[in-house]
Amino acid sequence: MNGTGSHDSGSGTGQVDPATEAFLAHRNLLFTVAYEMLGSAADAEDVLQETWLRWVGVELAEVRDQRAYLVRIATRQALTRLRTMGRRRESYVGSWLPEPLLTSPDVAADVEFAESVSMAMLLVLETLAPTERAVFVLREVFDLAYDEIAEAVDKTPAAVRQIAHRARAHVAARRPREMVSPAQTRVAIEAFERAVRTGDMQGLLDILAPDVVLVGDGGGIRQAVPRPITGAWKVARLLASRHGRFGGLIAAGLRHEPVEVNGYPALILEFDDEIDTVLAVRVDDGLITGLYAVRNPEKLARMERETGLSR
Repeated sequence: MNGTGSHDSGSGTGQVDPATEAFLAHRNLLFTVAYEMLGSAADAEDVLQETWLRWVGVELAEVRDQRAYLVRIATRQALTRLRTMGRRRESYVGSWLPEPLLTSPDVAADVEFAESVSMAMLLVLETLAPTERAVFVLREVFDLAYDEIAEAVDKTPAAVRQIAHRARAHVAARRPREMVSPAQTRVAIEAFERAVRTGDMQGLLDILAPDVVLVGDGGGIRQAVPRPITGAWKVARLLASRHGRFGGLIAAGLRHEPVEVNGYPALILEFDDEIDTVLAVRVDDGLITGLYAVRNPEKLARMERETGLSR
């Protein structure tokens, strides 16, 4: 459990002590908070480890609300990491995309929650300043009170209200025009997959929005489009080509597997039983407006198993 389950009562009974029990009860929540702030599961796991190390030094008798206290620790650790990640991103080769997660049906069942962890929303959150991102996530996704958020980000409740208002306006201008259900996304991605598999150029043009954007993330390890490609015709022509730089979604031996990624239907592309690409989409008004192809193998390590998310 990466060091988070060894804090035993020492009684030999195998019982879990109160600190460990509280941490485990909120582990998925804490991971989700960190992941929504960072867009990286690997960094979220590091935040969990740092949170645990601080939590075991806390006097539990003085903690009024264990959930709020743990969220506060995790938020502070995530903020510290978020402020240093900017420099790391500057040296990243090509476009950067969030680390995709294989999610369970219960995430998709909560449409608001699914939207908050979707690849499209995580990319919107990337445009926020670190404190704005923390405030937006804690208020809009986890419904924390302003005074609780204020303690987590070291601001006054009045300042947090202003930051929340600013962040909401920023996100509203960039998020999908309407909340799209996983079922609607599934219809679009099935039409897309069918057109790609058969090389149906018109079928692709029919499901792609005129201003669709294709983003590929190879991290300098795998080949991917070096910069975003915009426009239905350009994207369709690239995807329908068996010799495109994208890596050929219809290459011989490439298997398409429908899955749930970040709360929404997506595709895993496998070659020789190895995950080659995770393809997520954004849908507006029944058409695909965003295609997000993650090929960096360092970001695909968790795709073999579901990741527990909760709020």
